[in-house]
Amino acid sequence: MKLIRYGSLGQEKIGVQIDTKNYDLSSFREDYNEQFFENDGVERLKAFIKENASELKEIPAGSRLGAPIARPSKIVCIGLNYLDHATETGAAIPKEPIIFFKSTTSVVGPFDDIMLPKGSEKTDWEVEFGVVIGKTARYVEETNALAHVAGYVLINDVSEREFQLERGGTWDKGKGCDTFAPMGPYLVTADEMPDTSNVGLWLSVNGKMYQNGNTKNLIFSVPELIAYVSKFMTLLPGDVISTGTPAGVGLGFKPPIYLKEGDVVELGADGLGVAKQTVVAFNL
Repeated sequence: MKLIRYGSLGQEKIGVQIDTKNYDLSSFREDYNEQFFENDGVERLKAFIKENASELKEIPAGSRLGAPIARPSKIVCIGLNYLDHATETGAAIPKEPIIFFKSTTSVVGPFDDIMLPKGSEKTDWEVEFGVVIGKTARYVEETNALAHVAGYVLINDVSEREFQLERGGTWDKGKGCDTFAPMGPYLVTADEMPDTSNVGLWLSVNGKMYQNGNTKNLIFSVPELIAYVSKFMTLLPGDVISTGTPAGVGLGFKPPIYLKEGDVVELGADGLGVAKQTVVAFNL
């Protein structure tokens, strides 16, 4: 299934995409959140759709799509997880996964604007393959890791490089700004993506292709990451692991290229759809 959420920010309703058409599922009376995934929500939803197929109503054209999951308890990100990306940034190849976090308040929909933070001059793009946890994961083994996955989602790990790298401390400062985690357009349930080791992903800015990678080049695979992270923290249903970005980020160019007001970012991944964001000035 392809799960969607739609409507105004903070008031999203749930839905499903079937054969490229989006249908409302608000009569299911749940959200795609921790409780939903924890209580076998995907299977219950499949049964609901089957029982009510003739009564499903198509969502009005032009409806805003929100992030396909409600605010997770945490967004765990993996740094420098593609060899080509580590090389372009001049970083050492990690011996273990590098973990940092994005604030849950950074989550927006796949077609929402990217808002430049106050004082930002180095906001960058990062297309990523996201994993949505479906079952509590604590000290799981790599061989059983994928049994804890609800599905997968396209993510733009927007990053302010000065905040991240030049302001001291951890990377989190440059990762958690408002609008810095566009997700979607939909969550693809795990049964529709049995192989996470060969997923192409790409990103362009103003029509120029900058990133064109594949998860086959991950340094640490999806099962490895789930098992590794679960040794240091409990992963709850609905939590997201963003698995890293391939080469082609703005920081890697000489001179670097950063996003500016009016730029249009498009990104996509095999099976996960396409998203598009416009860069705007700070306006809150």
